[in-house]
Amino acid sequence: MSTANVPSIDQLRELALPAPPASYWPQTWGWLVLALILLALLLAGCVWRYRRWRRDRYRREALARLDELTQALYEPQGRLAALRELPQLLKRVALSMPAGEGAARLGGSQWQAFLERHGTTPVPADFAQRLALLAYAPAERIAGLADHEVHALLSASRQWIEAHRVAV
Repeated sequence: MSTANVPSIDQLRELALPAPPASYWPQTWGWLVLALILLALLLAGCVWRYRRWRRDRYRREALARLDELTQALYEPQGRLAALRELPQLLKRVALSMPAGEGAARLGGSQWQAFLERHGTTPVPADFAQRLALLAYAPAERIAGLADHEVHALLSASRQWIEAHRVAV
């Protein structure tokens, strides 16, 4: 018996991989142009979203402060200060809006009209009066407010802050 015809393990070679059935590179310029257009639209959408996120920073900060005020309402020593700050918070939000400088002078029915004009949901008819009550009434009168009235004011304030329209 001859050992020359017996294959050995040293003679084995790895098989070459077959070529991919289709190239991932676009075959025509049309697909490349379409990909570039889609990429540009995606980039433009990301830039628009980022600018909107930056523009609404005041809104996020106001909602965070409103959450803090809501928590302070459950503490007896912080209730009065939290209720007094609510009208200030809404005024600061109005002033932070683009072109909201005119809101600084508003009060009474003009302030109510401003809140209604910029809100997407209707605000209570006496909302500005209640805010003025919180800002200027004696502490005893504010302490006598019922919980449901306070929660209605907080709810209306939250809705207005979250969804007010900003004319740019």
